[in-house]
Amino acid sequence: MLTTPERNTEPTWLAIVRLLRWHKPEGRLILMIPALWAVFLAASGKPPLPLVGVIVLGTLATSAAGCVVNDLWDRDIDPQVERTRDRPLANRALSVKVGIAIATVAMGCAAVLAFYLNALTFWLCVAAVPVILLYPGAKRVFPVPQLVLSIAWGFAVLISWSAVTHNLSLPTWILWGATVLWTLGFDTVYAMSDREDDRRIGVNSSALFFGEYASVAIGVFFIGTVILLGWLGLIVPLHLSFWISLAIASVGWIWQCIRLGQKDLPNSGYGEMFRQNVWIGFILLSGMIAGSF
Repeated sequence: MLTTPERNTEPTWLAIVRLLRWHKPEGRLILMIPALWAVFLAASGKPPLPLVGVIVLGTLATSAAGCVVNDLWDRDIDPQVERTRDRPLANRALSVKVGIAIATVAMGCAAVLAFYLNALTFWLCVAAVPVILLYPGAKRVFPVPQLVLSIAWGFAVLISWSAVTHNLSLPTWILWGATVLWTLGFDTVYAMSDREDDRRIGVNSSALFFGEYASVAIGVFFIGTVILLGWLGLIVPLHLSFWISLAIASVGWIWQCIRLGQKDLPNSGYGEMFRQNVWIGFILLSGMIAGSF
């Protein structure tokens, strides 16, 4: 039975900040990371700074729109989940009309930035929109909704790479595959904190789908990420700095998988590991940039 949360009295501007998740920058940065991987690798470590600015702003606008769309879909589910019950649409601090207006503005900003890009990249931006809009509904009908999110994350690679080269090549698709597997890994970690609530409500997640083997599945996703990034490093090719960063990332992921095997891991531990993946992503980015020279 759905609960009706009490109306929140916080200032509207603060509710909008929370709706856009600007108070939690790690979620914005973790979408930006694969986009930056792609733009720097495609440009051999020296992309035009205006293009980097467009990519950064575009990921911020797209991420903002995705957060609002997700909360519009889940405004009656979020009140029943401990982690999400205080979101502005869930606690009625903001109305649905305001949410739709903010999502429209965010998508509009992303669309304006897309016109700066070439034709292939523009149409890839257009192709990403249905995935972004439909992802929140996937948890209601698809057993592994994190795969849909991972495909949405993969568009960041395709868009950014093609913005530099005007085409998609084998390295693009290798990086796309690594991004999809990495996203499946860290978002399954994130979903593990909501397992009990998701099971009670009746929505799907990869953490529920893999059940007691969730930590094993995450390990497989991270191993696949390392293999694909290693393949990419060989064919680009990338130099010593990249391989050092990949070794550091591998150690980080191994440590996370060991922690996930602990039966007494508190729910806060899953969020902590999600945030660690932001740092891992930036370590890899620094290695890709330095290894391109």
